[in-house]
Amino acid sequence: MAMIQRQNPTILSLLFSLLLSPFAIASSKVFFEERFTDGWEERWVKSEWKKDENSAGEWNHTSGKWNGDPEDKGIQTSEDYRFYAISAEFPEFCNKDNTLVFQFSIKHEQKLDCGGGYMKLISGDIDQKKFGGDTPYSIMFGPDICGYSTKKVHAILNYNDTNHQIKKDVPCETDQLTHVYTFILRPDATYSILIDNQEKQTGSLYDDWDLLPPKQIKDPEAKKPEDWDDKEFIPDPEDKKPEGYDDIPKEIVDPEAKKPEDWDDEEDGEWTVPTIPNPEYKGPWKPKKIKNPNFKGKWKAPLIDNPDFKDDPDLYVYPKLKYVGIELWQVKSGTLFDNVLVANDPEYAKQLAEETWGKQKDAEKSAFEEEEKKKAEEEAKNEPESDAEDEDDEKEFDAEEAEADLEEAKATSIDDIKHDEL
Repeated sequence: MAMIQRQNPTILSLLFSLLLSPFAIASSKVFFEERFTDGWEERWVKSEWKKDENSAGEWNHTSGKWNGDPEDKGIQTSEDYRFYAISAEFPEFCNKDNTLVFQFSIKHEQKLDCGGGYMKLISGDIDQKKFGGDTPYSIMFGPDICGYSTKKVHAILNYNDTNHQIKKDVPCETDQLTHVYTFILRPDATYSILIDNQEKQTGSLYDDWDLLPPKQIKDPEAKKPEDWDDKEFIPDPEDKKPEGYDDIPKEIVDPEAKKPEDWDDEEDGEWTVPTIPNPEYKGPWKPKKIKNPNFKGKWKAPLIDNPDFKDDPDLYVYPKLKYVGIELWQVKSGTLFDNVLVANDPEYAKQLAEETWGKQKDAEKSAFEEEEKKKAEEEAKNEPESDAEDEDDEKEFDAEEAEADLEEAKATSIDDIKHDEL
């Protein structure tokens, strides 16, 4: 049924459940699936990209600092300020007339502030040892975080040798737990993006990427008719200016002002009453606005068929998919990839996510919370004396100083008494 890199009890049970499921499809196919079990290094090729610049990062095979199953391992970036590139090959296939599913799980243990977490599907033949940032790809998908401005899911599609980013904003997860990202591309040129088996975005390749020129454009020859009234509100012709409105002064003398008692007209000049803004003055008169009965709305040029548009029924097709790769730059390392899947059945992908992430997420969250608790306790131990202790020390010092002052005062008083007696 499916072409799988290896077998274990978990996969076998998943396949068995799929066979019994009413959703199982006879043509369901797994082109690539990786759980990073023993022997994973034989299936993946670490690129030598950036090694000559001493900026290539190393991968660790681990389940991470906190997890739901210590035996379920992935590969994790291990060095800060490094480039990472690694890829795996699978039998070449074309997704024509088939749904394409690209899925993987990812965990940012380092509380990522700037770095990528995306993966790539690559077509044709490449030198995996040279796989890097300049290597052409067909699809790039996954989360990207950098500062406060960039926290989104990349979904970049290559069409006619040009990369096109999705136009819709798809926020990504930003915590330090594992999440599953799924990209589904269908033969009707529609797509879905899922996070943790929940659909976050869906639509059409025609609408959400600029792969083709628009089907329709504004008529460049169209002009707004001279009698087109696009004013939504107009002055009320029935509104009249109140009699005496223009006689209202902007300012009036301050009724509460009084001449200072020490004012000297000869030295200070003649005293004048100060003025204040007149609360009755409302500014220049304007008639009130009313709805324009002739309002036709904002004029828009009519749409016409775009002469440059040429439909492509194979817009969704990638004819020679052959590799899956990870290529990214990380300021702070600690991102862990696992459970990579390339298939044609969204239901299989969903059940795979539940068999892995779904079964482990609660235990992983508990492990993370326990780790955070230990970290907080350790930090508390290493902190300098608390403010409360400092205050106690200050109080003790003040008490000692006060006692000394009191003794000195007593001695002085005794000396004064003796002096008086003499």
